[in-house]
Amino acid sequence: MIGTGVIGYGYWGPNVVRNLNAHPEIDLAVIVDKDPGRLHLAGQSYPHVRVSENADEVFNNGDIDLVCITTPVFSHFGLAKQALEKGKHIFIEKPFTSTVEEAEILIGIAHKNQCLIMVDHTFLFTGAVRKIKSLVDDGTLGELLYYDSVRVNLGLFQHDVNVIWDLAPHDISIMDYILNGKSPCAVSAFGAGHFGRHLQDVAYLTLQFDNNFIAHFNVNWLSPVKVRRTLLAGDRKMLVWDDLKADEKVKIYDTGVQVQTKEGAYEAMVDYRIGDMLAPVLDRTEALKKEIGYLVQCIRDKETPVNDGRAGLRVVQILELSNRSIQQNGMLIDFETGGKV
Repeated sequence: MIGTGVIGYGYWGPNVVRNLNAHPEIDLAVIVDKDPGRLHLAGQSYPHVRVSENADEVFNNGDIDLVCITTPVFSHFGLAKQALEKGKHIFIEKPFTSTVEEAEILIGIAHKNQCLIMVDHTFLFTGAVRKIKSLVDDGTLGELLYYDSVRVNLGLFQHDVNVIWDLAPHDISIMDYILNGKSPCAVSAFGAGHFGRHLQDVAYLTLQFDNNFIAHFNVNWLSPVKVRRTLLAGDRKMLVWDDLKADEKVKIYDTGVQVQTKEGAYEAMVDYRIGDMLAPVLDRTEALKKEIGYLVQCIRDKETPVNDGRAGLRVVQILELSNRSIQQNGMLIDFETGGKV
């Protein structure tokens, strides 16, 4: 059994606790939250679990091997650092940390103490993303051309991070997973904040890669409608993922273009290919349930998870550079050096 403590029982914490409690190899020992009201709810739902306002009851408990941190991002570093220094594995809500420097420090401590870090990039465990990943890996789509995502809705406004830090980690982590951790060459972002706030509530983020692949992210707290749609195009096939659809979330189109240039001619001849559409059957298992199962497997078998600290670091690197680009009116920033391209 893996002794487990959870810090944070706010918006996402109850979902994590529910899945931890249901896993046969998890011994859920302590739930921590600073809000007495939230602790009361936790105690009612899980009377066999100790509740506390003091996180030290998790860090100093020798029977706890895993600490799950589901708190606002500004608190991630301090809590994760204490857990790792005590030799405990961590499962931590996205984004991993507030800065690249913090992420690098945590990765170093984890390596030194042989601890596992898993960042809660839940969407990687959905049936849709797993199917998209397999289509990319087996060459069904061909060479990838672009990734374009829209994640917009009305609210919820965050008070500590802008809309990119709130919404884009989902799509950046999905893209990172699909591309097997390939980093962009350059980052550019535009954003605007309204109503006297200094945090952007509408933003556009673009990533450039060295093989002419481009990724674009549209995130927005001010949309009159909720949209969760991703386009992924290859030179063989293209797909649309609409996460709000009850059925046929992923559609694969045998559609594209073929370019032929005659010798000596300056103009390319473009032919459009219109073929069939396929909507594959997807695994409907709850993503968080699969993720918690994978977490247990990685701890038990001492495996490095795909959503480890370095995956979380890559996301934070892009987020940090997006803030810098916004402050420089959309300046294109080199991913490696952080300087102007």
